[in-house]
Amino acid sequence: MKKRNRLLAVLVGGVFCVAVMSLYRMLEMMQGAELQHMETPDGQVEDDLSRLQQQIDKLERLLSDNNRLVATLRDKLFHRQASWVKGGAVNVSSDSAPSRADSLPGCRLAEEMKDGADGVQLLDIYDLLTFENPNGGVWKQGFEISYHGDEWAEQPLEVFVVPHSHNDPGWLKTFENYYQDQTKHILNNMLIKLTEDSRRKMIWAEISYFSKWWNDIDEQKREMVKRLVGAGQLELVTGGWVMADEANSHYFALLDQLIEGHQWIQRHLGVKPSSGWAVDPFGHSPSMAYLLKGAGLSNMVIQRVHYAVKKHFAQKQTLEFLWRQNWDSSPRSDIACHMMPFYSYDVPHTCGPNPAVCCQFDFHRLPGGRLFCPWKISPQRITEQNVEERALLLLDQYRQKSRLFRSPVLFVPLGDDFRFVESSEWDAQFGNYQKLFDYFDQHPELHVKARFGTLSDYFEALHRRLNAAGTTLPTLRGDFFTYADRDDHYWSGYFTSRPFYKRLDRTLEATLRATEILFSLTLAEMRRFRGDGRLVSDFPAREHFKRLTAGRRSLALFQHHDAVTGTARDPVVVDYGTRLFHSILNLHKVLQSSAHWLLLLDKSQYHHDQSKPFMQMDDVMSAHDALPRKTPLTLSDEPRSLIIFNPTEQLRSSVISVVIDSPDARVVDAETGRPMAAQISAVWAEPSRASSEHFQLDFVAELPPLSLVVYHVTKASVGSAHRARYIFHRHGNPPAIQSEHFQVSSPEADAPLSLSNKHIQIWSSPETGLLQKLHLQSGLVRQVQVQFLWYGTRTSQEKSGAYLFLPGEEGAQLYSSSEPPLVRVSRGPVFSDITSCFRHFTHTVRLLHLDGHAGRSLEISNMVDIRSEVNRELVMRLVSDVANGNRFYSDLNSFQMQQRRTLGKLPLQANFYPMTSSSFLQDSTSRLSLLSAQSQAVASLRPGELEVVLDRRLQQDDNLGLGQGVTDNKLTASLYHLLLEDRRGGAQEVGGASVQHLSLLAHLTSLSLSHPPICMVAHSDSQVPKLRPFLPLRSSLPCDVHLLNLRTLEDPQEAESPSQEVALLLHRKGFDCSSAPEPSLECTWSAHEEVNLDDLFSPLRFRSVRRSGLTLLREDDEPESARQQQPPRITSLRPMEIGAFRVEID
Repeated sequence: MKKRNRLLAVLVGGVFCVAVMSLYRMLEMMQGAELQHMETPDGQVEDDLSRLQQQIDKLERLLSDNNRLVATLRDKLFHRQASWVKGGAVNVSSDSAPSRADSLPGCRLAEEMKDGADGVQLLDIYDLLTFENPNGGVWKQGFEISYHGDEWAEQPLEVFVVPHSHNDPGWLKTFENYYQDQTKHILNNMLIKLTEDSRRKMIWAEISYFSKWWNDIDEQKREMVKRLVGAGQLELVTGGWVMADEANSHYFALLDQLIEGHQWIQRHLGVKPSSGWAVDPFGHSPSMAYLLKGAGLSNMVIQRVHYAVKKHFAQKQTLEFLWRQNWDSSPRSDIACHMMPFYSYDVPHTCGPNPAVCCQFDFHRLPGGRLFCPWKISPQRITEQNVEERALLLLDQYRQKSRLFRSPVLFVPLGDDFRFVESSEWDAQFGNYQKLFDYFDQHPELHVKARFGTLSDYFEALHRRLNAAGTTLPTLRGDFFTYADRDDHYWSGYFTSRPFYKRLDRTLEATLRATEILFSLTLAEMRRFRGDGRLVSDFPAREHFKRLTAGRRSLALFQHHDAVTGTARDPVVVDYGTRLFHSILNLHKVLQSSAHWLLLLDKSQYHHDQSKPFMQMDDVMSAHDALPRKTPLTLSDEPRSLIIFNPTEQLRSSVISVVIDSPDARVVDAETGRPMAAQISAVWAEPSRASSEHFQLDFVAELPPLSLVVYHVTKASVGSAHRARYIFHRHGNPPAIQSEHFQVSSPEADAPLSLSNKHIQIWSSPETGLLQKLHLQSGLVRQVQVQFLWYGTRTSQEKSGAYLFLPGEEGAQLYSSSEPPLVRVSRGPVFSDITSCFRHFTHTVRLLHLDGHAGRSLEISNMVDIRSEVNRELVMRLVSDVANGNRFYSDLNSFQMQQRRTLGKLPLQANFYPMTSSSFLQDSTSRLSLLSAQSQAVASLRPGELEVVLDRRLQQDDNLGLGQGVTDNKLTASLYHLLLEDRRGGAQEVGGASVQHLSLLAHLTSLSLSHPPICMVAHSDSQVPKLRPFLPLRSSLPCDVHLLNLRTLEDPQEAESPSQEVALLLHRKGFDCSSAPEPSLECTWSAHEEVNLDDLFSPLRFRSVRRSGLTLLREDDEPESARQQQPPRITSLRPMEIGAFRVEID
């Protein structure tokens, strides 16, 4: 213990020395700057003063950071001493790695979660199951169910028949066409038919449709809706904008569409959803369960789960369980979940195990209609003559289904896609079922009570019966990917389908988050500036808020399980793409005018002119299916102003790229005049022909958190700027290079191809330019080869399509081309890279010459074009010597990591999983992480391998209803960062499902990848007024605390207008202990469960802070008594938790 105290004392002393040294260095720099200014003949006093002021601010920031670091260490010391006295370390298991854990307070050690005998881990079930598929009789994928008949004598069977209509917001038709053709008629009839009989019930999920219909109906009808909701006849379930996909969606977008729906419901109906309903997403994620629980829901229903898992759960009577998060050892995150046992959510597969019988009770299929029963036995109208026979036939199905559950309460959905359109269907279903229910009521000897109900009705009765019997539901951890609905039909294709739009989805998400934050800060700053809480009259706050709302709703709509999944028809995809594209353009308007106001030194000069904005985006998209292009800047001796917004909560060094019209330029920080490190590279019009008009300027920008910083770019004297140097190579066929402004050479014979920076060295193949080996500064060396491969599809009838991945027998074939690739190597002071130009893709690996964490990973980008191919899928595979066995990790919705096990007993396509933003392989000494800017399928088919699917082009339908193949491929960009890290003292891979997190370094790298700096350009023609950088935060947030959003809420009094309240959403990331980078990261992290909000956001001030549920519903707010009016506002935020606060920024 003395040794530890001594170590801590040395550490504190070291930090103090570093602090003093850095202050000394700062003063030295200031003096140097002052001397330089004295030499300038016309150095204006005012400029000097403002520079001095800035230096003092910087010094203050540095001091404050040092104070925080010392305070953290002091807290840690007390914390440690207190715990050692009690005889045990805090949050650290002593046997597995005290040294690493001590150096990273707040990190989570890999731990195996152990529950009582009742706890189930899905990974263990996969190990257990044989995945054979014997014929189960009438329930083909199940088993025979038997009962005696007296099981319900004590406790009668209580049946809830729950009418529903599944309305896809786009699939075979666009959202608008479905609404006009079907949805509005369903909702109009719902109003009439539910009002006719108070025993009738209905549930509805998609608020995108419901809100559109609400806008179409008059006040009288709206009152009728409120009465039906109040009476419990109509229940809004989940309450999301859509029924979201759970594989490709990022948790930001999943939560945002939930907030959008819940806020709409609260505003117009004054209620909040209590049950989740997800019957059609193709596999289910615990991230969604976490969000639903955080949004105040207590129960949920899921349907699309692997048939073998359903069968196992049915046999064990565990179809109803408490779904718990992998990383949570408490029941805080538990949500009761009901898994539907059979093949589908339609009527034939929901009344019981025999679809031929259940189909006879779908009265929309009565003879004479458009629909019929494929089992060749039609439904019959219920009459006095047949009611007994029909009722007993149905009851037999109810009883069989009931034997799969632990309680005598039975849930029976009644519906299908776009059901209840015509008034006749309402009459047929409700009329015939009511006769059956009446018969049951008249025959108490049957011991059954059946009625129409909602999800709430069912779950209320279920919990009541369970409590009375003293039964508790088992807990379960894990996820339900990858889904198979029959045979070897694994739905792993949609993890990648339409990758162009999966990338565009993330572009809109990043743009929306950045705009939300900047808009909220602008309104707060305006109110502070005016001093009377009002906004500046010329600023179009209301129009901008409408643009934000439209952006939220476009992103929300695209989270639908046939949108981001890439499983809609071509015209529908164009409709989604157009919505995403227009939203990005509209959000840019909000960004530009917010930044304009914030940057003006003299606010009276602000003038909003939509036709002639003060600044424009540097990246411009010309259409929904085109990649963004950079607008070339015309340079002169007059400075062009570049405005950079850092949308992250971390101070970062970033490389900013712009295209200019001159091979000579210089960049300075507009505020201090300090020149920035820059390099000029060629713009390659073709792989070996450089443009003679345009050049790429890359410079290193130092960007404080959430800041707007201004840089000046001017034309420089010839040859004064660092230009990239190029080496070109093509095996056996040296290329002819056209490039007048750059030094180009050929490689020396047999010279190895290598790039390096301070942190990392890479070796690539001289023939292909593809990566072969990585070497870290620490000494760690790993073979990491990049390969490209093709998958084909089967020769049989059943082939891959939008949903299914059904690869050919031969497996993956190495990519080969008739001619060797052109390899282009560029070297410069800002970055160096190797580009390989193949026929179907251009692949680049780039190293940044930066000191911070951005220099520690390898940037990998691909430009893919497979439009010439037939039934092929292109994958990028990493082959390494990491000894990970059959285990790897992929993320779920970018929220958490999930262990995966590659199983030989499963077909190849079953071992592919969704990857939203990260996956990794690890052994006892190293971890190799692949971080991505878009979602796609990932697999680790052999030890040391990790592969991602880049694009798929498939000529046929896969017989799941879409009716077409996937042939609308585009030129598609994909972006990754590859990170190799040492693991020291980390627990050896433990048995069971160990809970792992990304390292802090990986979290920061992923943050930078998902939220790149946003670059805007001020107009050149006008005299640019004096701009001042906007620096809202004194220092970075702790690097494990992520600002998920700062979302202006709608004014409760004035619709479509911004209120003074903002939703502050913080996510505290769980991070791994075993890889602490050397030298350590330039940020702090949280050592305790509590965070001080006033400290985090200083100097921003909050007038009020109130914790709420994740969707910010009033009734989820903590009570008025708990509201913290005065600082310091301390709140608990445990690792992995998302905290939501309703705040007013002063």
